[in-house]
Amino acid sequence: QVQLEESGGGLVQPGGSLRLSCAFSGNRFSITGMGWYRQAPGKEREWVAIITSGGGTTYADPIKGRFTISRDNAKNTVYLQMNSLKPEDTAVYYCNAFGPGARGVTNDYWGQGTQVTVSS
Repeated sequence: QVQLEESGGGLVQPGGSLRLSCAFSGNRFSITGMGWYRQAPGKEREWVAIITSGGGTTYADPIKGRFTISRDNAKNTVYLQMNSLKPEDTAVYYCNAFGPGARGVTNDYWGQGTQVTVSS
């Protein structure tokens, strides 16, 4: 039903900016929110940001004030604008979508990930 595809990753210098995109396809009515996660080498996957169907946003402390999640409904795309990038932001970034399932269960969908490397 739902498919996600990330793009926009690459190599940037510390202090630089990068914009990630997540293209959505499938049943929009099955989705109540979307977000971004990341996984650094040797680390567990961690939550980065979430945007709900109502437009509310929440951010993880390590990136708060530097990253912004947004969406363009006409393009079926969610973005992650990353500013003031630090080497510790280096990770594979994954797009996530979630929505209600049967009997109150939440369904999760994932993209394949895009590599972000912050290095001088």
